[in-house]
Amino acid sequence: MALKKFGPNDLVINTLKAQPSFEFLVYDSSVYYNNVPQMSGANTDNILGTTGSGYISLYEMNIDRAFTNTDRIIGALGSYATKNAAEPNKFVLDTGQIYPFIIKDSSKQTFKTMLNNEFSAFGVGDVISGSTGSAYIDYSDLLNPIYVAGGAGVAKQYQYPMSASITREFMTGAAGASSTGAGERKTCCKTFENTHDPSITSSPCISGPDSYSWSCTPYHRHFWSLKNRLNHYGTLSEHYKVSSSYGDKSLQKVNLISIPEIFFGSGIKPGSVSLKWYFTGSLIGELQDTKRNGELIGVSGSNTSAVAGVVLYDEGFILLTGSWALNNESLVMEPGAAADNPKWIYFAAGANDGVNQTTTDSNNFDKIAFNLSWEGTTETQVITMFAHAKKGEVNYSNNPTYLQFGQRQIQQTSSQIYEENPNRQIANTVSSSYAGYSASFKRQVYISRVGIYDDNKNLLGIATLSNPILKEEDEDYSFKIRLDI
Repeated sequence: MALKKFGPNDLVINTLKAQPSFEFLVYDSSVYYNNVPQMSGANTDNILGTTGSGYISLYEMNIDRAFTNTDRIIGALGSYATKNAAEPNKFVLDTGQIYPFIIKDSSKQTFKTMLNNEFSAFGVGDVISGSTGSAYIDYSDLLNPIYVAGGAGVAKQYQYPMSASITREFMTGAAGASSTGAGERKTCCKTFENTHDPSITSSPCISGPDSYSWSCTPYHRHFWSLKNRLNHYGTLSEHYKVSSSYGDKSLQKVNLISIPEIFFGSGIKPGSVSLKWYFTGSLIGELQDTKRNGELIGVSGSNTSAVAGVVLYDEGFILLTGSWALNNESLVMEPGAAADNPKWIYFAAGANDGVNQTTTDSNNFDKIAFNLSWEGTTETQVITMFAHAKKGEVNYSNNPTYLQFGQRQIQQTSSQIYEENPNRQIANTVSSSYAGYSASFKRQVYISRVGIYDDNKNLLGIATLSNPILKEEDEDYSFKIRLDI
């Protein structure tokens, strides 16, 4: 069958933009993603292998795969204990899990985080598993990552699944505070950050060895890394700026919620963010970005219409600074802190931040719950192809049943000639209204698949129809095929 070339109007390339919804519920130091509970499997308590129900598996590997503590070595003969005693960083214990690895060869390919001296310790042909290096940690978490113990040293082996979830970071005191202890050999001498560190009381600097040669070391590095982006978003609202008429975030307590990119795609949809705070099941406050400019404005509860924080749409961060009380209840929301009223700076306490009833020594921690929802943005490149089967074309099939059964295929053959039978008959598949009677012959075929080829006639893909379509010689058909890239 001859190939048909796409015409100038048969290929349409566009971008499909979707805005899926995401929702997280935080309750009693547990996180739930889209109201999906943790599912147990035949081999593990969590079939995804992640550390909790609020996580998703990025690659969906090791699904319901049990961890097996064996002494077998991957890529070598002998026991792990024997080999590891002599060369503690060279051999990988087989745990029955899928893991990233590289076999060392002359290409010198390695993991991005591996140091040169670590790579040099391996010989050609050795198996290097993900992040196996000189950082020795005794294994206690068998999920993410898995640490494999052996001999005097402990080789660290990161395995799938790699997971993602939201994370909360509460920045106590001043978010822009820096280390200034003389014993740490760190100071903020004669720097702009002097004005942002309330712990500095003397001038011009704190004494210490080589004090002038050291610069500030921030306590909350994530806040410092977001300073430029916050000021960049200042064109949308003054509430973004680190220092403005609304205050100086470097001197305030800041509640930072980090959202991995897999949960919002190319950006969070403006106007879709909602933060809800529940106490004993009742809603006591809600924030929304109603102006679509990143300001999180109170829409219910106390002090409505006030801005309690901002959203960085493209980066996936939420910064909360609202410090007014939502009700008169007294709760301990942070380890070692005094009891306080529910405030937006405490929102999402327990979201992978180590805060729970034990660390807060509070019996009321299970009375609060948080709901965080938004819409993401995904952009998918789509190619739409129109394949045409015109009249008088596409009237032959390579299916063996297209020809009458029992006919001789070869007319004659010898060392000098090969001739096929020119009188072979096409099977008549035209249905008749009468039993035992064949209708008049018509050329017709059943189309079941459409193949897509490139300019070099290499097969790129096959579009299969759910049911074959009957095409007669005097009919036109057009098939619409869509490919998401």
